[in-house]
Amino acid sequence: MQDPAQSPAPPSTSPPACDVRASLRPPATLPAPGKMPAGSTMAKIVERGRLIVGIDQNAYLTSYRDPRTGEVVGFEIDLAKEIARALLGNPDAIQWRAITTADRIPVLERGEVDMVIRTMTSTCERRQQVAFSTEYLTSAQRLLVNKGSGIDDFEDLAGRKVCATRGSTSIVTIMKQPSKPVPVATDSTLDCLVLLQQGQVDAVSTVDVLLIGLAAQDPSTEVVGKPVSDEPSAVAMRLDAQDLVRFVNGVLERVRSSGKWTEIYSRWLGSAPAAAREVPGLTG
Repeated sequence: MQDPAQSPAPPSTSPPACDVRASLRPPATLPAPGKMPAGSTMAKIVERGRLIVGIDQNAYLTSYRDPRTGEVVGFEIDLAKEIARALLGNPDAIQWRAITTADRIPVLERGEVDMVIRTMTSTCERRQQVAFSTEYLTSAQRLLVNKGSGIDDFEDLAGRKVCATRGSTSIVTIMKQPSKPVPVATDSTLDCLVLLQQGQVDAVSTVDVLLIGLAAQDPSTEVVGKPVSDEPSAVAMRLDAQDLVRFVNGVLERVRSSGKWTEIYSRWLGSAPAAAREVPGLTG
């Protein structure tokens, strides 16, 4: 726990402006499972026999370990299984790697995982370090507070403590609020909920899809406030794995068009939008 949270070091140079939802065009036809192009990143994964995915294990409904079965489940888990199905022909041929928010980019850069699916927001700065797929989940940063707290928005949090995960865009957004709340950082959003329950912080702030999961675990809390950011979540991969990015985009395109995206969204997160967001900015 960092109280107050440390301000992240600014990049040595400002990243160029970008379309945070842009990604590489998928192949015209996906190769059959287990039959990837020779020498490709996908072929190396098939040869290994399993896909290695960095995930959260504490984000209820999105990506968490079911205490009854010990298995990881959730919206992002089902999405990863669709990628494994297309790649290896087996949705369970995955090695899960539980990581913190701050570890998402380092584990990719060290080659410890093939991809990260962990409500990771695509930003221009992060795009200097990792490659992103097309967007698979749209969300925005809001607040989780105790019911009856009198807190309705960031304007009510001047000088009060607001918790988010270390290494997240949420910490930066909290620091930018005109009301000047005090950011507190932990390794896990679930840790933020515990601090709220203990009265050590006044609010938790992250993307609303994660806050919905926290509120479902503690009915004495509620999600409030207007959105203060735009947070497109995308699958993150190594910069040099452009063939894998294209393959994943092909899988996501198929998941959207087949209705599978709506099915898994509804299963975990409630009533799905009438249609998944149109995919903009495909290039190359």
